[in-house]
Amino acid sequence: MKDVMFYKDFIGSIHFSTEDEIFFGKIEGIDDSIGFEGSSVEDLKSSFREAVEDYIELCKLNGKEPQKVYKGTFNIRISPEMHKQAVREATIKGISLNQFVESAIAEKVSASKTAKKSQ
Repeated sequence: MKDVMFYKDFIGSIHFSTEDEIFFGKIEGIDDSIGFEGSSVEDLKSSFREAVEDYIELCKLNGKEPQKVYKGTFNIRISPEMHKQAVREATIKGISLNQFVESAIAEKVSASKTAKKSQ
């Protein structure tokens, strides 16, 4: 698992600067760039929660949705052989390539949620 933290419905990425000897991160999944930092794990957690709360408040003041809005479309790059195999499997199942890819992603996301709950 990547180094991430969770608060409310937000994810914070976490990094460490050996040069500055400080933890730092940013709120992921938003349309803005909001960072946070701390000199200890507890400081980092507190800073992340504070950044989320401040961001939510700022969004309320500006009438903006805090979470990024996704369109449901994206491009992926895979090998030509994988593309061919995916089309073949979709055809055999009688579904579109989009339906095949969506199903594969849904299975992976579901498995990930199940694994997190059992931890």
